[in-house]
Amino acid sequence: MLMKTDEQALHITKQKQLVLKNKVKYRNESVAVKPSVKLRQKRISLPNAVNHNTSGHAGPKPGNNTIYNRKEVKELRHLDKLDKRVVRTENKLDVARKKLTAQKPRKLPGSVSNITKSLKHEIWVKIHSKIHELENDNLALEPVHRAELAAERLGRSTIRVIIRRIKSRPARRVRKWEKKNTKANIKLRFKRMAHENRELDSNAVKRYLRKRQLRKIYKKQAKASAKQAAAGTVKTATSVTRIFGRAVVHFVSRHPAVIFIAILCFLVFFIVQSCMGIMTAAGSGIGGFVGMSTYPSSDKDIYAAEAVYAGMETCLQYIIENYAMLHAGFDEYKFNSDVIKHDPYVLISILCVLHDGAWTLTDVQGTLDMLFYQQYSLEEDIFKEVRYRTIKTLYTDPGTGEIHEGSYEEPYDYFVCVVTLKNFDLSHLPVYIMDEDGLSHYALYMATLGNRPGLFPSHLYTHASTKLSYERYAIPPEYFGDEVFAAIINEAEKYLGMPYVWGGSTPKSSFDCSGFVSWVINHSGWDVGRLTAQGLYDACTPISPANAKPGDLIFFAGTYDTAGVSHVGIYVGDSMMLHCGNPIGYASTDTAYWQSKFYNYGRLP
Repeated sequence: MLMKTDEQALHITKQKQLVLKNKVKYRNESVAVKPSVKLRQKRISLPNAVNHNTSGHAGPKPGNNTIYNRKEVKELRHLDKLDKRVVRTENKLDVARKKLTAQKPRKLPGSVSNITKSLKHEIWVKIHSKIHELENDNLALEPVHRAELAAERLGRSTIRVIIRRIKSRPARRVRKWEKKNTKANIKLRFKRMAHENRELDSNAVKRYLRKRQLRKIYKKQAKASAKQAAAGTVKTATSVTRIFGRAVVHFVSRHPAVIFIAILCFLVFFIVQSCMGIMTAAGSGIGGFVGMSTYPSSDKDIYAAEAVYAGMETCLQYIIENYAMLHAGFDEYKFNSDVIKHDPYVLISILCVLHDGAWTLTDVQGTLDMLFYQQYSLEEDIFKEVRYRTIKTLYTDPGTGEIHEGSYEEPYDYFVCVVTLKNFDLSHLPVYIMDEDGLSHYALYMATLGNRPGLFPSHLYTHASTKLSYERYAIPPEYFGDEVFAAIINEAEKYLGMPYVWGGSTPKSSFDCSGFVSWVINHSGWDVGRLTAQGLYDACTPISPANAKPGDLIFFAGTYDTAGVSHVGIYVGDSMMLHCGNPIGYASTDTAYWQSKFYNYGRLP
């Protein structure tokens, strides 16, 4: 009975080995054998599985056969795992191919879509053209518009990438699972060969060559399968398209009115949708403009910063008024002092730009010190003079014995202390401490006063909306015979006394030098837009000083650290000009300062 059972087990083992050897690509799950069963079968089929040792007991050898069977079980389990991996990757590949086949073919844009796109583009161009025109009147709008255009480009590119990724996902999934399936098949077949041929498993060169050969075979098979699937997809898509096209033609021929109404409704819907999208973009642009032009800090922190700066100015004023007491020891004190004052809106705008966001008093304490010492400079010069004083004496005449009164001049040192306080003007500092983007943002804050025009009332503080005292000048009446010159002066004198604001280009924000001249000539018959001092010089024809006449522009260089022309004014004749200093007013060009900075005259075309 025992011998019969052994023979049956041996027969079953041989059959299983034959099935394992003849399998080519996939193994049916129904013929899978548990590793424990295979272990028992192997033990029976091995030679000397039953031995008679010296003691006469039947059983396996205590060492070699047990180790060999464990290795076999491990390999069989590995093959089992690889086989399941092949089946799993093939199932995933089939699912991915079905989804790729079911994917709808790309539709070409129709006439309605083209018309809608054209309308969208035309509306977009008109809106941005209008914004470009507004940029010429308000320089601070330019950086906001650039940011909005950059956001639009980023949004469009992001949407395109997302749509492309969604449409290409089925094809990418097919490529992914084809690669994994090929890799799994190669590994399974190689492991089977190595299991059957121990020499292949032990030789690294043979393993590499065999894997390479299998890889080529599976690549060829994958290409053939892909071509076949693509051909089937094209055939299916063509037939479906043909059937659908016939149905559409039949429906249109029977219901032309319905089709016309549907197209009209569709067109109206897309026009409304486009307008809504454009209005949303415009609204977001306006919202972004308001956000960029509003002071980000709270009123409490703004008032605290202003109070600290004003307190520093109060201390400086006390030092000037009590300088003789604080610095005693001199015979005379002379003072050359500018007015101690600042524009609080300029101060807060500078702080908001430099700190780029909401700030507190603690954050800006160091910046306040830096601004104060750059705005004000206090110098002390000591001079020693030799002076003479009269000394009266009494002496006796030796001849008569009478007493007489006499005097003589005695030299002595006389010390004079000259104290000079210079106010550089806080509104001039941004040019030296900010880059181009910072200056644009500063100009935006000053143009809107941080959208908080009531922070500092004009009766308490002097700011951009308050006119200052200025130098007056009476232009000779005969010069007004030139109508062009008369128009220029009539426009320019409207803004006398307005303070200097860097980047300012409108009466609302006040002006800088080039913004003032650009505004005046644009409202006097020219249309040059908002130009810099160098841009205005480039637009003019250079004129020699001997040929200059009232109405020409006068240019200066080196008034601050920049290349080329740095300042511009309107020449009114007799060595006088009307320019935006601080404030806007008349000035003589014969002073040593302006003579040292003179560049050239220019005449507008």
